[in-house]
Amino acid sequence: MSQDQSGRRVLALAPMPPEKSAYALARYSRSPDSIEESIRWVHGHSSEKFWEQFYFDYGHASIADLGHVIICFEEISELAAIRLEDEPLWDGQAKSSRYQNFASSRWFVPGQIRGSETEALYEGILRSLGDVYRLLHEPLKQFLATREPRPESMKQADYDRTIAARAFDVTRYLLPLAAKTNVGQVVSIRTLEKQITRLLSSQLPELRSIGEDLKEACQRQPVNLWGELCGQTGGGLSDPLAPTLARHAKANVYQETVYADLARYAKEVLRGTGLDQPGTWGAMEPVELIDPQYPLDEIVTTLLYRVSQAPYRKILEVVREWTEKEKQATIEVATRQRGPYDELIKEFRSGYAFIFDILMDIGAWRDMHRHRRCQQVQQNFTTVHGYDVPQSLIDAGLDQEYRQAMDAVRQDIDSLRKKDQEASLYAIPFGFKVRCLFKMDYAEAEYISKLRSGVKGHWSYRTVAWQMKQQLAKKFPFLGEQIQATPPDVEDALTR
Repeated sequence: MSQDQSGRRVLALAPMPPEKSAYALARYSRSPDSIEESIRWVHGHSSEKFWEQFYFDYGHASIADLGHVIICFEEISELAAIRLEDEPLWDGQAKSSRYQNFASSRWFVPGQIRGSETEALYEGILRSLGDVYRLLHEPLKQFLATREPRPESMKQADYDRTIAARAFDVTRYLLPLAAKTNVGQVVSIRTLEKQITRLLSSQLPELRSIGEDLKEACQRQPVNLWGELCGQTGGGLSDPLAPTLARHAKANVYQETVYADLARYAKEVLRGTGLDQPGTWGAMEPVELIDPQYPLDEIVTTLLYRVSQAPYRKILEVVREWTEKEKQATIEVATRQRGPYDELIKEFRSGYAFIFDILMDIGAWRDMHRHRRCQQVQQNFTTVHGYDVPQSLIDAGLDQEYRQAMDAVRQDIDSLRKKDQEASLYAIPFGFKVRCLFKMDYAEAEYISKLRSGVKGHWSYRTVAWQMKQQLAKKFPFLGEQIQATPPDVEDALTR
């Protein structure tokens, strides 16, 4: 082979409609043509037949990784945003609860309770949370400013933003999952198709509606404001983003039914074990490192964990006592509706070296949820685990107002749950705790512990990240000592 490098080229390509760019790059891999020739060829031919044949008929899914789209979702609930982002290969940003004031934000109202007595109870919960959110912000800012005066080297505007951000980090505990937010994402059209299918298969009406809106957005002309501002016209920039993929995306029977099937099965087989009684769980550790398990035990326990509220270790104790046949029955429930082209649900992903069962406030979990290299299995949101009280509120003498609001809201949510389960979910504030399983390799454990324990982070997930390192060091001293995590008592209050 010749060593002559004179033919080397590195080209950056201007944006194209995602289905067209993926088609061009797929052809590029199967043809001796240059990329320019491949693009010209694709420009003169319909991409629909290609996608129908290679993606849907032949199942060459990887070609859809070659086209990316920017999608924005506005005025959706925080709950919907969380579910929207639940993709391993998702990249995006949501409206920040640290840097934006949610005091004037509206909230989502489930369609089935509008105009009913239940809506009045629901609205009352959200209004009370909003009132306390506004009430605490200003005195908290004043307290923080007194405790952390502005350094001479820091501009007043930067200081004001930092103090406001620290105050919002506290008051966000009062934000309900119904609060409306905006989300921007950049994803491959392969991830997009999975996302649409998952949304359309959801039990939540809001998510199904968002899925329909997303399908429609992919099939119509996109917003090309940047092109207009730059004086660009034509060139395919007005073509729909992913018309073929969107047209074929639909609800999936397996995804629609599997978690409901598992929930019913778990209620039946776990009856009498005490797992539905928090008083039987013993001391609740915020971070528990689980020992490696026999694969069948790990999968079955994870499946049951997903539809429970109990700690992983307590469910595992029950599963270990089961016969092989009883364990296999759980697997059968989780696969009986699976079609020939359906991927197994993520709860089947086992064999990771480190499994952390973490109990933390919803607000901090939203930040941890962004880590995509680990497998996350989140239990449903609930008030069962209680709520966290930010130390800053205690130090400022403002915790009483907060506790009163959260206690009252907890009672009201319990009443609301009896009337409408879905509405009660949206009413839960960020300060309440959620349980989630994080499965990962050592590299990811090191990354999360080091990154999230840093002084720039929120104190809640800083504590969790530090405890992950400590738990790992207990069982694997050498590995734990290699993690350069920052203890939560090391602070730099004005670094954000």
